Amino acid sequence: MNASTRTARRTLRDRTRTHRAAAKIRRTGVGTLTTHCVAVGLPIREARSVAGSLRKNVEKAAVTGTPGISYAKNIKARHCTRYTVAEVARIAVVYRPRKPQFKVAAARLALAA
Repeated sequence: MNASTRTARRTLRDRTRTHRAAAKIRRTGVGTLTTHCVAVGLPIREARSVAGSLRKNVEKAAVTGTPGISYAKNIKARHCTRYTVAEVARIAVVYRPRKPQFKVAAARLALAA
């Protein structure tokens, strides 16, 4: 596989992941913080990092969310909290990131509502 094919596949994979996350949020109206971060274009690893930081600011933003259970293929069911777009925007306003790409993601999350 040559470099241009590898780059094209990576671009398509990233775009697909972002689109699926955004579609899931549109369809159900809620999503986990990681899903919201992926929907604004962050890669999985960075989305988990930002979601962890956002989770710390939930109480400051006075947001409760909806408790739920997350299912995966071969992984045990986990308890999670799902948030609406407006709730995530309120949390993102309180969030103060340091990395430039996280600042861009926080701005996109705040503008999403």
